[in-house]
Amino acid sequence: MAREPLSQDTSRLQQIDPDAWIAPSAHLTGRISISAGASLWHNVVARAECQSISIGRLSNIQDFVMIHVGYESPTRIGDFCSITHHTTIHGCTIEDACLIGINAVIMDDAVIGKGSIVAGGAMVTEGKVFPPNSIIAGVPAKVIGERDSARANRMNAWLYHYNAEATRRGEFRAWEGPEFEAWRAAKEKEVDEDRDR
Repeated sequence: MAREPLSQDTSRLQQIDPDAWIAPSAHLTGRISISAGASLWHNVVARAECQSISIGRLSNIQDFVMIHVGYESPTRIGDFCSITHHTTIHGCTIEDACLIGINAVIMDDAVIGKGSIVAGGAMVTEGKVFPPNSIIAGVPAKVIGERDSARANRMNAWLYHYNAEATRRGEFRAWEGPEFEAWRAAKEKEVDEDRDR
């Protein structure tokens, strides 16, 4: 039996900057805002039947990420964040310049402080608040170290922005060749000197 198509057009609830890149296979429903330079990759699902989802400037949401909201908890992703493959983000806050590792789960009302890294496979439980510059790992997740990873995380976000712009042009081998290497060296210097924000 054929499935009925979605009957309600929720795109009217969405505020998507024209400079953002969204893969054709990404599926967005509900109240969602996406800032300039952000990218949502293949098979991302973002759903906001209540509350809202916001994705900051130059953040990347990688393949097969699921973003949802809590009944009383919006989902907030800051600027320069990388939400890597198969991650689940649910009704939480991820502050600027964070990297969330593959297959991590972050639950309602949790807060990941700016400049932090969440290791792949970590399970951040409801209401857990981590300070800036944390290295977070485990099930349940806990702080295993402290390091300001903001510059490295911003550089990762810039790499994904570069890739998104190339993909928008139909170029699928963005991260190779002399042009890319020159861009990368210049951008790393800019990030190291905090001139990229």
